[in-house]
Amino acid sequence: RGVGVFCCRILIFFQCATLYKQDNYTYVRASLLTFTMAKRNSKREPVKVVEPEPESEEDDLDNLELDGEASSEDADVDVDGDGEDEAGSDDDDVGTASDVDEDEIEEAMLDLLAAQAERAQQKAAATVAANKAGAKDAQSARPRKSSAAAAVSDDNPDADITAAGPAGDQNGPNGAPAAAAAADGDDDTEAAEAEAVPPVDPGSDSSEDERPNRNTVGAVPLEWYKDEEHVGYDIEGRRIARTERKDRLQQLLDRNDSKKALRTIYDPYNDEEITLTREELAMVMRIRGGQFPHVEVNPFEPYNDYFSREREVMPIVDRPEPKSRFVPSKWEEKKIVKLVRAIRKGWIRVAPRTQQDPDAEQAPQEPPVYMLWADDGTADLGAGGKSGSGLTYIPAPKPQLPGHADSYNPPAEYLPTEEEVAAWQMEDPEDRERKSLPTAFPSLRQVPAYADFIKERFERCLDLYLCPRVRRKRLDIKPEALVPQLPKPRDLQPFPTTLALTYEGHKGPVHSIAADPWGGQWLLSGGQDGTLRIWEVRSGRCWRTWQLGGPVLCVAWCPAGHLRLVSAVVGNRVVLLPSGTGPEEVQQAAEAALQAAAGTGSSGREGEEAAGELAVWRVWSGPEAAPSGAEEAGAAAAGAAADGEGQAAAAADGGQARGGTSAAAGPSGRVLGLQVVLRFPVRHFSWHARGDYFATVAPTGNTQAVVVHQLSKAASQNPFRKNRGRVVRVAFHPTKPFFFVATQNHVRVYNLAKQALAKKLLGGGGSLSCLAVHPSGDHVLVGSDDKRVAWYDLDLSNKPYKALRYHQQPPRAVAFHRSYPLFASSSDDGTVQVFHGMVYSDLLTNPLIVPVKILRGGHTPHPTLGGVLDCAFHPTQPWVFTAGADAKILLYCN
Repeated sequence: RGVGVFCCRILIFFQCATLYKQDNYTYVRASLLTFTMAKRNSKREPVKVVEPEPESEEDDLDNLELDGEASSEDADVDVDGDGEDEAGSDDDDVGTASDVDEDEIEEAMLDLLAAQAERAQQKAAATVAANKAGAKDAQSARPRKSSAAAAVSDDNPDADITAAGPAGDQNGPNGAPAAAAAADGDDDTEAAEAEAVPPVDPGSDSSEDERPNRNTVGAVPLEWYKDEEHVGYDIEGRRIARTERKDRLQQLLDRNDSKKALRTIYDPYNDEEITLTREELAMVMRIRGGQFPHVEVNPFEPYNDYFSREREVMPIVDRPEPKSRFVPSKWEEKKIVKLVRAIRKGWIRVAPRTQQDPDAEQAPQEPPVYMLWADDGTADLGAGGKSGSGLTYIPAPKPQLPGHADSYNPPAEYLPTEEEVAAWQMEDPEDRERKSLPTAFPSLRQVPAYADFIKERFERCLDLYLCPRVRRKRLDIKPEALVPQLPKPRDLQPFPTTLALTYEGHKGPVHSIAADPWGGQWLLSGGQDGTLRIWEVRSGRCWRTWQLGGPVLCVAWCPAGHLRLVSAVVGNRVVLLPSGTGPEEVQQAAEAALQAAAGTGSSGREGEEAAGELAVWRVWSGPEAAPSGAEEAGAAAAGAAADGEGQAAAAADGGQARGGTSAAAGPSGRVLGLQVVLRFPVRHFSWHARGDYFATVAPTGNTQAVVVHQLSKAASQNPFRKNRGRVVRVAFHPTKPFFFVATQNHVRVYNLAKQALAKKLLGGGGSLSCLAVHPSGDHVLVGSDDKRVAWYDLDLSNKPYKALRYHQQPPRAVAFHRSYPLFASSSDDGTVQVFHGMVYSDLLTNPLIVPVKILRGGHTPHPTLGGVLDCAFHPTQPWVFTAGADAKILLYCN
């Protein structure tokens, strides 16, 4: 069987040689893989179970030939130690080349190398143990043989392995490597090379004891020499020629034929192959196993206690104690005084002592926090940034760092021209942006000494000495962060944007307008031409007109829905008239209320005024611009169609003008109107939410500037004995008993129930001109002559919450919408600013004010009369009405 295996090897090697000449490397590789597979299959044959033999105490490492060449006799026997001959593999068990790859071959080689290294390690450990035993028995030591004879040969495996000890060795203290080389059965050349190696001290850590490098190129990458015929230079400067490397096939054949090739590594730096000895293999295996590289190192040496733990009676130094140890230290006293002062002033906070329950669970302590990026000197000052003396640390001002212009050879764009040099020399030293001009020098050696060096050092010392002692924190605020993030106008719709209708009929500026507060079907207007008109909102038709005999400065609807009265200010009179826009019963109730007020008024005498009275109530007898019978009949029909009921009263008396030019009553004895005559010219008036009270404003009336009137009793009263400032506007609170009085500088809020001042709102720099109260009553809108509109939050402060400056001229009127979050302001510049003003029910949320639209182009401003004189919202729709000095009334819709 062994002869057959030997013959197979010879045939395979001849075949490899023949194919190698033909450059058929693939077939050779397949043949080698076939042979290797045959060997592996032979190992897979079933093995008979035998009784385990007792392990021999002798070292079998000498029987393992790591360095010797494989002979023909060794090829015929089992070299793997599996108990079977390699020739026992039959041709039937031979696999194909595809069953085995290079990874399996490498794995088999690594297993063999590990076994060989383990045996070498065991032998080295046994050698060290024998050396230690021989050193203890030095007297009975006999002369030892040479290192070559001390190794265990193949012929005498039972020889003494302690003969290679350091005592009596021919190679001195380093005879172990030579003995290992002789024991491996190497040839004379390898033994000579091993003896030529200089002796190495095992206890030395110097790098000079290592093997010197043949190549002296240093840290130069070896990739630079990949295309050269040499790999570097030796110590004498000669080129180191590149040796021809073996191909993969030759390396595989060497590994199969020689066990020495299994422990041969390639050094690419010196371009040479290095064969590891047994000691080196054992050292590698110990390092891989997590052990010490040298077996002679004992990690568990006994501990030698150099110092005694017993307490001595006499001290080491027996000098007398100094007096300072018995006298209180004044420095400690000063330190204590500082700590006490810091605790009293709050610089140091001492936590109160609390008795902790031992049974209670302790909270996990947080890790300490350090000021890693703090400036020098502030890291140890605590959270407040103060030192122990209580002074805030202020770092020294940093000098300006040099730039490109301060270089000795700056770029050409930094060099000044002749004109710039002349201009710099003519400027004063205090006005110069730079202390010196950039200058170019060809080299740093030619740069002269800096002439202002001492002066600048002195100024730097002054900066450090006279620096301010106030810490100023620099805030890095971006401009975008200062602008509030407001929603887009398209998200706040609806609001008026487009001009829808124009109401024309007045002959002069229209001073005031008001939409009826019930359905928004009618619009009331009064102008400079002395007429009071009612317009139909949908069609733009003038439905009714009264001639009041003077400029109408203010108009308003009575909030009482069961009366539907209209009111207007003409000179020093307030005229109350039935509108005729409601059903029949509403008109009758209005006439009855006017009749009762006329009968119970302060003066039944029509031709004379009562002396000392605030106001005189009388029946209105002024002329009316009477429409024709057909127009009045058509108007009555339109009113009846709109209200759902007939307006027979509007066309009564055979189509004649209602009231005509007669005195107090119509032909049927009905009261056509009521007027309240005051002593001073009236500029404005305002109704209470219930419709029974209204207040008038006469700015020139002094103590009678504000008068409150009651319609049901036809009575007037003066609520203030003295007015602080010139009154321009008044208004009632929608739900609470509060009364707003706007003077030129302030807005006072009075509590009518307590008869006391509740709040005083501070105005701006200009005189107040207009006033409007929010439907909730908690917010006030005020316009002033300084071209701004101020929003006041009564629950927040007495100062404006927002000041809106969008007009180019002083505003004339401001108005809130009853149901939508909208408000508007009109000005003499001919524009109407529309804003979105959302008021939240949450008291912690501030109102949202966003400008959404500028209505311009509808009115033509007059240089003396003004632009847009008044504005009013529709009660149910997001529409706004505007009245201008150009005698037009405009309606803007969404």
